[in-house]
Amino acid sequence: MSSPSTAALSEPGSSDLLAWYDCHRRRLPWRALPGEIADPYRVWLSEIMLQQTTVAAAGPYFLAFLQRFPDVFALADAPLDDVLRRWAGLGYYARARNLHACAVVVAREHGGVFPGTEAELLALPGIGPYTAAAVAAIAFDEPATVVDGNVERVVSRLFAVEEELPRARPRIRKLAATLTPARRPGDFAQAMMDLGATICTPRRPACSLCPWNENCEARAEGLQESFPRKAAKVDRPTRFGHAFWAERTDGAVLLRRRAATGLLGGMVEVPGSAWAETSLGGLPENPPLPSNWQPMGTARHVFSHFALELSVFRATFTNDTPPPEGCWWSLEVEKEALPGVMRKVEKVARSAG
Repeated sequence: MSSPSTAALSEPGSSDLLAWYDCHRRRLPWRALPGEIADPYRVWLSEIMLQQTTVAAAGPYFLAFLQRFPDVFALADAPLDDVLRRWAGLGYYARARNLHACAVVVAREHGGVFPGTEAELLALPGIGPYTAAAVAAIAFDEPATVVDGNVERVVSRLFAVEEELPRARPRIRKLAATLTPARRPGDFAQAMMDLGATICTPRRPACSLCPWNENCEARAEGLQESFPRKAAKVDRPTRFGHAFWAERTDGAVLLRRRAATGLLGGMVEVPGSAWAETSLGGLPENPPLPSNWQPMGTARHVFSHFALELSVFRATFTNDTPPPEGCWWSLEVEKEALPGVMRKVEKVARSAG
């Protein structure tokens, strides 16, 4: 129920936001310029990259990725290992595996042409409701409702949504759908994202510059920074493990591949222990090769649901040392698909090398 101060507010109109967008749209490497037709491949690739990744972080990866895989056929024809190497550092590596699988389906079953409706896009590997809506709206101008974190914040403030996230998401999506216009839905989706990223920011929103400042219930109450409502954060637990940096005298490093499924699935790593909930402490048990392993320090990394502390041990081996089963010696570690946590292990291992 609206309070007296918000009862007279008019509904936010798409034309006001689109007029603002025409003047203030961000220039992004994956975004079509005014008057250009959006490339579905670029839109899809950017939306996958931007899941759990900021625009600033994704930009350089996008350009490098596009240079190596300029179209969906190039991506589909590439070995998964190459895709993972190019993705290394972006995190959430299931995205890269799904990206490759989706490219294969589009190239081989759709002739390299992305389908243009939400329903058809949802049938592709690795494409969920958000990505399907974003590609449908931005690339094909279908009136789909696109709701990312920026849009959640804008809508929760416009309508002063009291429910806490994530429980509020179904209602926020319904409210967002009431705003989505039949005309220029792709521009509208991008305008909502830009508004949240540049004006309706989490802290100190620039309400005086907002095209909807006279339509916003949260601002009318002077409570804009308190939305969206969020549940109290749960403490992130810490897990512990050992990592073994085995290096031959010629510089080759011992590596192995993680299982295809699960966290960091299919990525390359240095051998190590299982990750435990309590500190393993002391000298390492069950190293990949017998040697006088030397402690080098601790590599710390934060995943979405837990923090990880890896005690790093290092040993040197002769060039004729055979690798244990499931491992190999690599002379080009910099080209391997090592995730960020393993790059931290490398940094610790080489700190006194």
